[in-house]
Amino acid sequence: MTSEIPFDALRAQAQKLIPNPIFVTISGAHLYGFPSPDSDFDLRGAHVGDTQNVFGLFPGRQTLEPKIEVDGLEVEIVSHEIGKYLRLLMKPNGYVLEQIYSPLVVLSTPSHDELKHLARGTICRGLYHHYRGFLFSLRKLIEKEPVRKVKRILYLYRVLLTGTHVLKTGVLEANLHKLNKNFGLESIPRLIEFKQLEWALLPDDPQKYWDELAILEAEMTRAFEESSLPESPSGLENLSEFLVQLRRDQIGKEVN
Repeated sequence: MTSEIPFDALRAQAQKLIPNPIFVTISGAHLYGFPSPDSDFDLRGAHVGDTQNVFGLFPGRQTLEPKIEVDGLEVEIVSHEIGKYLRLLMKPNGYVLEQIYSPLVVLSTPSHDELKHLARGTICRGLYHHYRGFLFSLRKLIEKEPVRKVKRILYLYRVLLTGTHVLKTGVLEANLHKLNKNFGLESIPRLIEFKQLEWALLPDDPQKYWDELAILEAEMTRAFEESSLPESPSGLENLSEFLVQLRRDQIGKEVN
């Protein structure tokens, strides 16, 4: 699907709307491998706030969320100031890690490369709780809906497969096509086909998906119990030094 993404147009908009960007990548359905022809573009990233906004008595917004259109499709950009971004990363936070390591790169810098290196230390067993919490939130949302939607079911699979894969391998992979090479589930290509045909509602009995998802949930729990990843994030002092250097560099730019 990457050939259908207007990277140049998205990059131009990101450069115009995000000051001092560190990176901007594509998340959402495009990253997960099941965009529809009319899927919006979800751009996510981090930027360095200027000195007045970071140190002043009246700090500026920590999150920028401009919404625009490119080639007739809605583009949602969410960029956090790097201090906030690193605090999210420390939790640990799989959603943030997926953005950092997204292969769908709209805009990158040397600081993005350094961040990818440093973020390795936050890949730990604690990510289980992130994906478990995400799974719980999705279920609560689905329970409130009177009909079963293809997109929601795909998200359940995506969360479980990504969580299990990272706990087993230490590698963040969010694309369902790639993940399914290890899991071999026949339901995945079927559901993706439904989604890309723009079938909003599930056309068959959901019980077989619930049964399979229950098995996958148990597998993610087992992967957590057996994971050789460190218990909690490490290298946080290096992330702090990274932030301090970015602040110094920004002050130097403003002075000059």
